[in-house]
Formats: sequence, C-alpha cells, structure tokens
Amino acid sequence: MMKNVYLKYGKEESLFRFHPWVFSGAIHHVDSDVVDGDVVRVLTGKGDFIAVGHYQEGSITVRVLTFSDVPVDDAFWYSRISSALKMRKAIGLAESPVTNAYRLVHGEGDNLPGLIIDIYGKTAVMQAHSIGMHISRKVIASQLMKVFEGRIENVYYKSETTLPFMEPENGFLYGGCTDNIAMENGLLFYVDWLRGQKTGFFVDQRENRALLELYSKGRRVLNMFCYTGGFSFYAMRGGAELVHSVDSSAKAIELTNRNVALNFPDDTRHEAFCEDAFKYLEKAGNRYDLIILDPPAFAKHRGALHNALKGYTRLNVKAFERIQPGGILFTFSCSQVVTKDHFRNAVFTAAAQAGRKVRILHQLHQPADHPINIYHPEGEYLKGLVVYVE
Repeated sequence: MMKNVYLKYGKEESLFRFHPWVFSGAIHHVDSDVVDGDVVRVLTGKGDFIAVGHYQEGSITVRVLTFSDVPVDDAFWYSRISSALKMRKAIGLAESPVTNAYRLVHGEGDNLPGLIIDIYGKTAVMQAHSIGMHISRKVIASQLMKVFEGRIENVYYKSETTLPFMEPENGFLYGGCTDNIAMENGLLFYVDWLRGQKTGFFVDQRENRALLELYSKGRRVLNMFCYTGGFSFYAMRGGAELVHSVDSSAKAIELTNRNVALNFPDDTRHEAFCEDAFKYLEKAGNRYDLIILDPPAFAKHRGALHNALKGYTRLNVKAFERIQPGGILFTFSCSQVVTKDHFRNAVFTAAAQAGRKVRILHQLHQPADHPINIYHPEGEYLKGLVVYVE
C-alpha cells in the first residue's frame, strides 16, 4: 500500500497546473515510515488525492510520475515506455535507416522524472537521477525489453556519476555485448558507455551537427571541447579544408581520433590536440573561419549563474578575437539555469568586447527526442547560436 505525503494548505496550485515537482517547502508532513525511493501518494491540505510520485528527501521531495491514482507496476512502466517509443517513431527516429542512436526517455519530458534512456543500436543505456528510479531499474529494464520485442538485446545501467552518494554499480541488466558502434545520419561512432560522460555520446547535438555540415565546405574548422569528435567528422563530410579538435581530456582525444578514423581513414585533414580550451585559443591565431564552442555546463545550480555567464562571455570573446572575417561561430550552453536570454546577452557582450559585428543566422536548441514537458519549462536546457562574424 502506498504511503502518503501531505501538502500545506494552498501549496497544491503548481500540481493543479501539472508541474511534476513537489518542493520540500510545500510539504506539511509525511507518513512516519516513508523512506527515500518510495512511491507515495500526494494529498492536498484537505486530504484530497492529487498525484503519485517518487519520494526523496531534498529540495525536490517528490517527482511526480502520474496525476492519476493508479499503481506504479509493470503495466505502468510498459505504458510509459511504449508512449516514449511511439513518439520517437512519429518523428522518424526509432526506425530510421541512417540513425540508430537517439534518446528514448528524457525525464520529465516523457513524464518519467529522474530517468534517462538512450538507444545505441541494439543497446539501451539507462541512467537514474533519483533513488526511486534506481530502485525501479530492474522492472524498467524488463518492460523496456518487452516493449522492443527483441530489437534491443542489451540494457546497460550507468548511474555511478548521477547517484554518487549511493555508489550504485554500473553494469548490464540484460545482455552484455560490447559492440559499441552506432550510427547517426549515416556516420559511425564509438560509444563509450562504460567510461564515457553521460551515457557515452551527446545525442542532443545531432541536428546541430547536421546543420554544421552544411556550413563546412572549404572552411578551416576548430572544434573546441570536442569530446567524441561529433562536430569534427560532420565537418569533414561537409568538405572542410581542415578540422582541428581540442579537448582537455586525453580519453576524449583518443575517442575523437578513433571516430574520425572510423569514418575517414587516413584523412590528413584532421588533427586533435589535448589542451585547455582557453590556452589553445590564446595561441591559435586567426586561421579558423568556422569555430564550435560546446563546453560542459558552466552552471549546475543558480548560485553559479553569475560566474557561469562571465565564463561564457570570456570564452566567446576569445573565439571572436580569433575567427576570420566572414567566419561562422557555433556557440552553445547546456546549463539549465542559463536561459536563452542570459546566453544571448553573454554572446553579445563578448562580440562587443571583441569589437566584432555579428549577425544571428540560427537560434539552436535540443532536438525532438529531448522533449520539453509544456508544464515543466525547466526541461529546456540546451541553447545555441550560429552567428556570422564580419
């Protein structure tokens, strides 16, 4: 039987608007035996049912799974995963002949807060961001296998970095195949789901990489914070004159070189450098006319916002100082607390400080397989600009 969480009077308004979070300050009391990871019923101050979700002590105390008073059982997980897959089929991803890497479940965007599932060919990589999802990992994996009816052979669980206080073990819940080559828009890449960042590849930049390809012909390209080299091998297919990839991680540089070689063996246009981004830009000169800035999140909480914006400004100043006249800059922020306006102002401030005239060509965001729940605008995290620099 589910345990209960009772709200303070008047604190249910956001839930009536279907926002999927219950903050600690809205809670009056909870049943005495509630523990982290429990599935709980949320009741209004008058004792009326309002939602079911995962309980976890902290600022966000309940992550809502459903606004219906139903059990969270096998049928529930099957229905939610089926719904997520149906949407990916509708947007042409789940059965694409040229792409077998995409996000199947995107947390709140798929009404499953705290859960991420990325698909790489016949392998699903699952990541929990809440204790409740961690506890449910095996039943989720079993229903995932059932939904895919044999099209998925492996489920790898990877939550050591997202739940470090629990020390969960990464590993296969189903299968065990280590064939880790996937395809995106006809290009191949290695996925390091064992040791790589996130689930092994940043599938959220797929559409932006495809756009970069269209601008690459004849250009000299610099891919900063290259990680697995995604933007680099798209630029090469687009006809770039040369492509330089830079990352401070030696493992990232190794993976970039492997991915470039997988698609363009013995192609001398590409070179990779293991170096700090700011130091590299300091000495880079002005030989590049297409630069990509895709740094890791500079702000992971609101308290870091001010310093993050200063960091984005400083980084973009360096790029504007180095890029050739007529150059194109792809610049991104994946910090959730940095809004589109925050980021745009940081880039404009950088352009002014560098004394360059710029025009916006594109305003970029996360792709359709990273949907934003209309009742949860916080789910919009990736933002980018493509600017032409005079």
